[in-house]
Amino acid sequence: MGELVLAAKATHVPTMLMSEQEGALKGCRQQAIDGHREIGRRAREAGADTFVVLDTHWMVNAGYHVNALPHFKGCYASHEFPQFIRDMDYEYDGNPALGDLIADCAMAEGTHTLSHQVESLDLEYGTLVPMRFMNADRALKVVSVSAMCQVHSHESSRKVGVGIRKAIEASDSKVALIASGSLSHHIWPTEIYAENNGTFTISKEFNRQVDLMVLDMWKRGDIETFLKILPDYAEHCDGEGNMHDTVMLMAALGWDAYRGRGELIGEYFPSSGTGQANVVFDLEGA
Repeated sequence: MGELVLAAKATHVPTMLMSEQEGALKGCRQQAIDGHREIGRRAREAGADTFVVLDTHWMVNAGYHVNALPHFKGCYASHEFPQFIRDMDYEYDGNPALGDLIADCAMAEGTHTLSHQVESLDLEYGTLVPMRFMNADRALKVVSVSAMCQVHSHESSRKVGVGIRKAIEASDSKVALIASGSLSHHIWPTEIYAENNGTFTISKEFNRQVDLMVLDMWKRGDIETFLKILPDYAEHCDGEGNMHDTVMLMAALGWDAYRGRGELIGEYFPSSGTGQANVVFDLEGA
């Protein structure tokens, strides 16, 4: 019988890659990288054999989709930020059986979900950046789930999250579930990005304060209140991908029945106008 052994909300900012390179940004995101590595360490310590990543850079316009290839290999450049992410080689084993089961269980919850084993279907950087640091030795398998959902309700994404949890428990896999996306996500307008030192600042103080409030709710385990404000948080603070990744994660944890807490790994930080963090949710209350 399968098991959810780790659950986390994680950043995937491109400057994490630039932080590794020579230049003005070298070392700028080390604490975020260290947070990813700590999440990877905890996943291994918990016995995980697979990462399931809810990717807010995989945009879909109908239904839900799972990339369940048996093996991923490629050289990636971001269409969004080719000056930041390019020529990034990657290779991971997949878990097709789990990917197919996620689609089946989500379908059973009433959401149209397809699992794909298409050789030309690449991974997006919402998956690739966390895997670069959490799964550097490629020891764990990878399944990617679309989470930039353009025409989807939070309620349908909640059902997908329930399906993901049921699929995990019906499988023979031990899974680390990663919601890959920011907190607030109002990127600086391009005309004023440079003058505001945009790489290291947030675009709205309101967003920062709400982000900090949400992190405090998670820390205290006040998930019930967080779920009440989640739709407004996603709308008014421009949550990345409308925060469908977070909806799926919370549903997999048990939604309003979840009694756990979130642990901030490292520090909250602004990036290009957005609010970012790495948070691990305990599973005792799931």
